[in-house]
Amino acid sequence: MRILVVGGGGREHALCWALARSPSCTGLYCAPGNAGTKTCAETVEIAAEDIDGLVDFARRQGIDLVIIGPEAPLVAGLADRLDAEGILAFGPSAAAAELEGSKGFMKDLCARYGIPTAAYGRFSDLEAARTYLYRQGAPIVVKADGLASGKGVTVATTLEDAEDALEDAMVGGRFGEAGGEVVIEECLEGEEVSFFALCDGTTARPLASAQDHKRAFDGDEGPNTGGMGAYSPAPLMTEALQAQVMEQIIDPTVAAMAAEGRPYRGVLYAGLMVASDGTAKLLEYNVRFGDPECQILMLRLDSDLAELLRATCEGRLADAEIRWRSDTAITVVLAAKGYPGSYAKGETIAGLEAAADTQGVTLFHAGTREGPDGSVLSAGGRVLNFCALGHNLATAREHAYAALDRIDWPGGFCRRDIGWRALRK
Repeated sequence: MRILVVGGGGREHALCWALARSPSCTGLYCAPGNAGTKTCAETVEIAAEDIDGLVDFARRQGIDLVIIGPEAPLVAGLADRLDAEGILAFGPSAAAAELEGSKGFMKDLCARYGIPTAAYGRFSDLEAARTYLYRQGAPIVVKADGLASGKGVTVATTLEDAEDALEDAMVGGRFGEAGGEVVIEECLEGEEVSFFALCDGTTARPLASAQDHKRAFDGDEGPNTGGMGAYSPAPLMTEALQAQVMEQIIDPTVAAMAAEGRPYRGVLYAGLMVASDGTAKLLEYNVRFGDPECQILMLRLDSDLAELLRATCEGRLADAEIRWRSDTAITVVLAAKGYPGSYAKGETIAGLEAAADTQGVTLFHAGTREGPDGSVLSAGGRVLNFCALGHNLATAREHAYAALDRIDWPGGFCRRDIGWRALRK
């Protein structure tokens, strides 16, 4: 297969790294890629949101399979356009991508089909939203309905904070059109965990669990980010809990989407809240591999990724073999100071070779670009992923931080407590 990976972050570098190891991959491209993807794929200067450009490239280059990394091109219909050209696309149609593209759609689907999730209200009128807010009380969760790069959720501990979140989204335009409508939902108590499954329209197969760290600073302090680190598997996800999640959440969702005329094909990423009694409710769906969760899933995956994703696209998932390494994987994100707010770009990052040589470590680039002299420059908020495998989480974490400490970049920062939940237990 000749394969095109769409996207330019750490997730896409990890996908390219795994695909390059597949015997069936005879050509590998990444659009737009970053300074790291060029070590395992040919970089193509086409933006992930340039639907016409991507389809034209895939057609001209005889691409057999396109793997769509980010959510925006999925919601914009890239998979539909590729399907119309007879090119296999790993990722849902625009209609199915509404599971992430509209939180209101997802909540309504859960309500119609009895999928366990938090109680909610859906509003496009500010006064109606405010009335509901004060009727429910705090703590409460306010979510922008549309895509907001993982930053559209406010867990408000006071009604004042909740009202500020409403004003920011619906009046201040903080999230653009994505915040014109909001979902206000019950604040569930428990521990969050991420769960991934592959779906081919009719069949769903479990992949693996992970725990992400959304807050910017140690101790889960600071603003929400796209994710400052993660580890897999999550000890919280027992065999019994996985069975419950598949039976009550994933399988019913796949059946519901088929019944709605929106068959879901691709990876389904469920954000879950696990209560003290060990049962899970759905917080949200993402319609793509998470970032940085994808990086650690790729380290642990022992199957041929290219063949597994092709089987998903072709409706052969029931017969596919999915194997995992027994080791624990962790990733620590090195971000630009100021992220998730404003931050500098174009700063030189040194020490990359030494970091990559650290025992048990794989280094994935995210927000990087190559300078004119071949140096690696910062080019985004989340810049590098220090990923490691170990026979347990403590060992993997030691390796990851040892690699990170070899980097010379004064403009970067990281959390020093990735994995704290599992290690505390």
